[in-house]
Amino acid sequence: MRLLNVQAVLNREKDVIQGAEPETRIFEELDDNSVDYAILSHRWRKGEVNFDKMTRLMGMTEPHRNEVRQTAGYKKIINSCERAMKDGYGWIWIDTCCIDKHSSPEVSGAINSMFQWYGKSQKCYAYLDDVDDSTLPAEQDFGKFGKSNGWPEWFTRGWTLQELIAPKQIEFFDKNWASIGDKRDLAKKLEKITRIPVDVLRDVLNPRRFCVAQMMSWAADRKTKKVEDRAYSLIGLFGVAMSERYGEGIEKAFQRLQKEIIQKERYSDHSIFAWNPQGQFGQLGGVLADDPSYFRGCHDVKKVEFDEFINEIGITGSQSSGKLACLGSRGRALPAQLSIFLFTNVGIQRLLWKPDHHRLESPRA
Repeated sequence: MRLLNVQAVLNREKDVIQGAEPETRIFEELDDNSVDYAILSHRWRKGEVNFDKMTRLMGMTEPHRNEVRQTAGYKKIINSCERAMKDGYGWIWIDTCCIDKHSSPEVSGAINSMFQWYGKSQKCYAYLDDVDDSTLPAEQDFGKFGKSNGWPEWFTRGWTLQELIAPKQIEFFDKNWASIGDKRDLAKKLEKITRIPVDVLRDVLNPRRFCVAQMMSWAADRKTKKVEDRAYSLIGLFGVAMSERYGEGIEKAFQRLQKEIIQKERYSDHSIFAWNPQGQFGQLGGVLADDPSYFRGCHDVKKVEFDEFINEIGITGSQSSGKLACLGSRGRALPAQLSIFLFTNVGIQRLLWKPDHHRLESPRA
């Protein structure tokens, strides 16, 4: 994990202002378990300062160097370092400059590790550059945030979902770096904006205790610059690993993600097939959704324990005896009326029982 040395960055900036041109090492490769560090969560804008610009800054001509230092991206890095220094952290991770985008293995490693990095940080700074009054809006404001569904844009981006959930400590800041409040104190407002349960935001419940469909619904209306990132940004949230293949499109990327989730033993819940429950789309394809938006209506999908489910649909022991059965996720026998999902050499097969008619339907795909 490449981290910025907070003191070195601020010292270098001070020396530049004073007219000195020292050679200062500002990055270190460190184990994320060995140091305390802060981390930045923000909305990317034009003019972000990348790894190359940060490392080559002192070798630039003075006009070019000053041009970089005047960008909003560079000022954001300096402000983040100042905040980390004030809070007593010697290291900070900022995605725009701590990843060498020219290295494909490094980019892939960062994508698969990012949830872990945010989770292990001592503090996350969430910078909301379109909020100017040091408070989160209580209601949707389409006049002020018309391009982001009435809320600050940070809440509508794909990558910031994991950046909201993973860290234990998050402090929100407005565009002038005035504190808005921390995640725990703002949990009720954040739940209203994101529909993520308060207990997750307050770090009481692990998000993976919720069913797949409900977790997917948290990402349903989020956007990313690259469409495939709508899938890749969920890798850490679901605890899976997969390679990025930019250019494959959202459908293939998202279906690969779902297959990885299904193959994880702890995610053997069938809610991953509960997308589009009201049949809002005119034509249905396979059993896997093509896009996170297909889970938009799944905020209230809940996990139900086996015995509770059997009682809910009214199947008694005598009704299920003597019938074809398959094994459930806990090794329990499932009556044949229940849904059965199997991986085969031609894809996923599904049988679905409809309680109203007591019959088996043909597979969706």
